[in-house]
Amino acid sequence: MPAAIVIPESEITERFVRSAGPGGQNVNKVATAVELRFDIANSPTLPEPVRERLLARRDRRVTTEGVLVLSAQRFRTQERNREDARERLAAFVEAGLHVPKPRVATRPTRASKERRLGAKRERSTIKRGRTTREWD
Repeated sequence: MPAAIVIPESEITERFVRSAGPGGQNVNKVATAVELRFDIANSPTLPEPVRERLLARRDRRVTTEGVLVLSAQRFRTQERNREDARERLAAFVEAGLHVPKPRVATRPTRASKERRLGAKRERSTIKRGRTTREWD
């Protein structure tokens, strides 16, 4: 297992905005939601293979410039939302550490081919039995 990656504070940008949804006056006054940004493409901390895997993921949270944008507003307090965003960042980077197992191409066995074709024949017979011929 590769060593855990520690991202320094200088590479993380946080912006506090007002949360959406219910919450009464508190929601209108306090900026509790956190928008965390992490530049994957230009981060000196990430090893090159991890960076490539993270950028290759089809994730709508990653911009075309290679910046990960996480929005956290599940909790009522700014501090808890901040922790939540950082946990999600850690989980995202952790996913990039995992090297996917290469797929090995295999061929179907003769028995599986025969089972498939047999099932198709049975289905065809059932469907053929449903039709009514008017010219007979």
